[in-house]
Amino acid sequence: MRSQIQAIAKPKSRRRLVMCFTCGILGSIVLNASVIAPTLAKPTQPANLQQSLPIPGLHSLDLPGIDNFLSAYQPTRDRNNPQRQIYTDWITLDGRRLFQVTASSREELAKRVNEVQSNLEKISEDYFASNSEEELEVKSQRQTITDANSPTGVSQTLPAISINQQYLFTPTDLDAEVQGETSVQNLARKLVQSLPQELKAAKEERKPQVLIRRGAIATGIFVGIVVASWGIRRWRDRLDRVIPISTTPTDPSESVTTQLTQQQQNNLREVRRRIFQLSQTGVWVGGTLVILGLFPYTRFIPVWILAILQIPIVRIPAVIGLVSIGAYVATRASYVAIDRFTHALANNALLGAQDYVRLQLRVMTISGVAKSVTTISIVALGLLLVLSTLGVDLVPVLAGAGLLGVAISLASQSLIKDAINGFLIIVEDQYAVGDVINVGTFGGLVENLNLRITQLRDAEGRLITIPNSEIKIVANLSSRWSRADLSIPVAYNANLDQALFLIEEVGVEMDRDPQWRDQILERPEVLGVDNFGDRGLIIRVWIKTQPLKQWDVAREYRRRLKKAFDIADIAIPVPQQAVWVHTPSVLRSHLDPNDQMSHKS
Repeated sequence: MRSQIQAIAKPKSRRRLVMCFTCGILGSIVLNASVIAPTLAKPTQPANLQQSLPIPGLHSLDLPGIDNFLSAYQPTRDRNNPQRQIYTDWITLDGRRLFQVTASSREELAKRVNEVQSNLEKISEDYFASNSEEELEVKSQRQTITDANSPTGVSQTLPAISINQQYLFTPTDLDAEVQGETSVQNLARKLVQSLPQELKAAKEERKPQVLIRRGAIATGIFVGIVVASWGIRRWRDRLDRVIPISTTPTDPSESVTTQLTQQQQNNLREVRRRIFQLSQTGVWVGGTLVILGLFPYTRFIPVWILAILQIPIVRIPAVIGLVSIGAYVATRASYVAIDRFTHALANNALLGAQDYVRLQLRVMTISGVAKSVTTISIVALGLLLVLSTLGVDLVPVLAGAGLLGVAISLASQSLIKDAINGFLIIVEDQYAVGDVINVGTFGGLVENLNLRITQLRDAEGRLITIPNSEIKIVANLSSRWSRADLSIPVAYNANLDQALFLIEEVGVEMDRDPQWRDQILERPEVLGVDNFGDRGLIIRVWIKTQPLKQWDVAREYRRRLKKAFDIADIAIPVPQQAVWVHTPSVLRSHLDPNDQMSHKS
């Protein structure tokens, strides 16, 4: 009942989340388009413009200022003085980059950026509120100031940029150097030419007809998002119908190929689910950012998000999360490839019957070890990718890792021996999971085999763990085929020829039995009288069987042979001993003479 409620609740929660996301996008479109009405109603009241707009501009919102993100500034080296660090940031208008400003410290850069951005905001608000189409007057006037960024700290004559008689900022030689200009005067002339174009383009975007056109484009993009999301969902449903995936857990008692198929389907289902989730997230998030970037009143949101992602305290977890998701999907995809390869290997039709059975036992071991190695490799590559993305130099890291590896190898030589011996055991096919082996005084069924240990389950149910480096000599009782080695006792007074005939006849009948002929590889071989024992004649019989079937075949053979001996009245002897008793006269002759005299008297 609980599972049914959860199954019903999950689709409802997803639909609610999609509906909330959809309403947010539609609200953004409608809210941006609603700017047209107050703009047309009050074109000559700049003082009340901010109150009439439902979404004010970037700097009228109470968002975290640049002072809160000082740690986001990354220093660069001065080309003329490599020992000196400089800090740069962009001045933006409606989320668009206009020009860069520089400083020699984070605090100075933050102060300068806030000042320039505040001046630009006041100038742009006055210009946007004006109803005239007058040309912008951008001037560069010389003024003598003390340049804080100058290495000498002396007074300089620098150009001051003003727009419509309102001061914007004064570029410095360091600004010109960062932006690739040969002099500060060239930078000033470039800004005088570019700033009017940027301000006019920003004002043009606020016109009603432009907003209406952008709203139509945003609506079309939103429809495309919905259609793309629906198409991804339909594609996933179609794949689920074409390639049905079983959700039942893997049963260890089933065949190797069945287990591999179930593992492959489970991993494939997980990979497909994560890829479709990432696709849906990419479509909705990417489409939303594109829609927000169409309008000047919301364009700051994507820029603000990207700026936040540049902060180390945010960027580091984001990079780690993205790399972790990618590594997880890559690991699951590699599991699918490994399961598919081992499944094809297990179903190789070119192998003989014995090699096929042997390979069935090996594929699970090969699959497990390959997955372990692949997981470790992907995690290591993901870690290196995270370090590289965060700007860490990998050369010292790899060198340190090499030295650390040498130290660890010296301290853990037994682990290295285990890994090397485990690798050789797997490659040389000494034994695999499912084999019955004897290692020294221990023996049992191999339940687990990896590069470090081998685990056996003995006849009493004990789990025995043996390090691979301790395995010197191993006896495999189930490699490719097995043999039932039987010693049949027959009484000395029994008809030997009849006994041999019955022993062979029982073996032939059992070989012809449909229930046992698949387990018996060759016709049972009667070797003949092998020994004269205290129980009688010992007749040796060999029966070649499938791996691990020798005990079942031997038990059935003994049962049938006992019934045949009972019908033929051939007794199975018990341990016996002959006792010879002499006659009394002979006994007296062996007595002591003194004993004989006492007996006569």
